Amino acid sequence: MIAVAGEALIDIVIDHDGIIRARPGGGPFNTARTISRLGQPCAFVGRLSDDSFGRELAERLSADAVTLALPEPVHAPSTLAVVDLDVGGSPQYRFYLTGTSSSALDYQAARAALPSTLTALHAGTLALVMEPIAATIEQLISSDVSQDTLVMVDPNCRPGAIADEHAYRARLSRILRRTDVVKVSAEDLAYLCPGVALAAAAASLLDQGPALVLLTDGPRTARAFMPAREISVEVPAVTVVDTIGAGDAFGGAFLAWWVEQGLRRSDLTDADDVSAALRLATRVAALNCTRSGADPPWAAELAAARLGD
Repeated sequence: MIAVAGEALIDIVIDHDGIIRARPGGGPFNTARTISRLGQPCAFVGRLSDDSFGRELAERLSADAVTLALPEPVHAPSTLAVVDLDVGGSPQYRFYLTGTSSSALDYQAARAALPSTLTALHAGTLALVMEPIAATIEQLISSDVSQDTLVMVDPNCRPGAIADEHAYRARLSRILRRTDVVKVSAEDLAYLCPGVALAAAAASLLDQGPALVLLTDGPRTARAFMPAREISVEVPAVTVVDTIGAGDAFGGAFLAWWVEQGLRRSDLTDADDVSAALRLATRVAALNCTRSGADPPWAAELAAARLGD
């Protein structure tokens, strides 16, 4: 089973025409839904509130057949993100994190909630910023996953939510020592390695421990960086409604395909397998962009889609 550790939140989306909508979201929440919709068993390791938003998040995960590893809600309010969409559908975020439900994941509870049949662990986004969940995830990755478990991290850097940049960078560096796959956007690399070319920035992440760096750059070519090789895949052209959740769909799809094929950490050196997973991930992310909000495709929808065929 794949476990996804991190936050679930409500996106308060303000369209460019001023219309306001509340939508379930959060990078790990979106990633877990993607994995499950593509047919792989997935457990969400995160805290949800007992308020109406928290109930909606729980219902959405259940509807997508995601197992709630921590089904008991907490009394803290749901975590919120205010999302401003420009005319092209690109989001700008502001976050309300302190004292909210997503932050309230302690180590003992998370450790006990990890599935006994864990094959892969995905973590990232705001969960690497909030406490105590950030310390919890670091400890899970550094001391509680087996050597056979594939670890994938998506930092999905949100500078506006990072109060202590030095501490954030130090924690991410420690986590990367036991990370196998890092999924980053061009914006992430611009924050982590300002002024550095994308390929060089990706190489600097590889130097910290991972075997593979996946890079998305909007509609431009998706790339995978390995220690001695770079793989590129064209992104299918689609009519974009908005890009919310596209990166989460990409990362979740890559991991779902990898596990479905029975591949392991040691297989990340196989360029053919990486290329096949990368192609699948770009298709899933592209389909997500054709819908409003984070709405990854189901396996049957993916199979029926004609994207560049």
